[in-house]
Amino acid sequence: MYDSILNRKNILITGGTGSFGYQILKELSNYKPKSIVIFSRDEDKQNTMKQELREQKISKITKFVIGDVRDYDSLYTVCKNIDIVFHAAALKQVPTVELYPFEAVKTNILGSHNVVKASIARGVKHVVAVSTDKAVKPVNAMGMTKALQEKIFRSDQYEKNNTIFCSVRYGNVLGSRGSVIPLWDKKIENGQPLPVTHSEMTRFLLTLHDAIQLVFYAVKNAKGGEIFVKKAPSAKIVDLAKAYAELVTKKKNYPIEYVGIRPGEKIHELLISEEEMRFAIEKKDHYIIKKEEYEFDKNSAKKKIRFNEYSSGAVKFMSIEELKDIMKHLSWVV
Repeated sequence: MYDSILNRKNILITGGTGSFGYQILKELSNYKPKSIVIFSRDEDKQNTMKQELREQKISKITKFVIGDVRDYDSLYTVCKNIDIVFHAAALKQVPTVELYPFEAVKTNILGSHNVVKASIARGVKHVVAVSTDKAVKPVNAMGMTKALQEKIFRSDQYEKNNTIFCSVRYGNVLGSRGSVIPLWDKKIENGQPLPVTHSEMTRFLLTLHDAIQLVFYAVKNAKGGEIFVKKAPSAKIVDLAKAYAELVTKKKNYPIEYVGIRPGEKIHELLISEEEMRFAIEKKDHYIIKKEEYEFDKNSAKKKIRFNEYSSGAVKFMSIEELKDIMKHLSWVV
């Protein structure tokens, strides 16, 4: 489906040793890229990834480079001859970033600025930034820095020449076990209730496969400055916990303990705000948020404008059975 944009291309993945990197390498094995560069600052994760890829066909064209998006010089060097950049490097743990917000500024904002500059300087053709629903009306430092990352990728500050920049935005990724699953495993092992922040808390859910397909879709369809959003179902976090507990313990009604909302958390997340809906084009499976033009629209002053925001509390919730089916498919529980 994406042969024309991925085959025979040199591809760079920043922050490529995380779940996103593993999945995109898996998806790229269906195509014929010329080379793939994994750029990250964690040598141990790189070594582990090398070992895991050693037996796979894609490992023959995969190169690992130690570096940090905070360092422009290393980005400039690694971007030589690159056709496509997937920019996934970020600090994204909400509670941690609340404690150390300026570290997120250095990675998520200044690092993204460096990615843009290096890509333009090296003549990269396509650059896609991975963003989050927490960037919409952000209340936490992580979301604020990711919102500014999106602004940087849409900015007219840079003479972009022929480089096309865009972003993708999605919610929680189901294909990544993340930090909550080991915690729940330990609680179940000790016969303790599963901690859940709030009974009404909801989140958008997307599989890793769908997240990567959104990235490929963005490369194929971007003209410059768009934010691509895939339509996604939502779930109550308590239902996610119940589904996981049922699969692991084979017991219904496993005890849940409500522990309260952490600093920087919302009850519901937004993928598109009502303001952005003014510029959003709806497709069958996606929304494309066009870049806002900075001119007055006199006609809009006479219109009654009302757009519904795209909230995780206002879309179809996945049932416990649906969540269990997805978890089985993704091998969350062996």
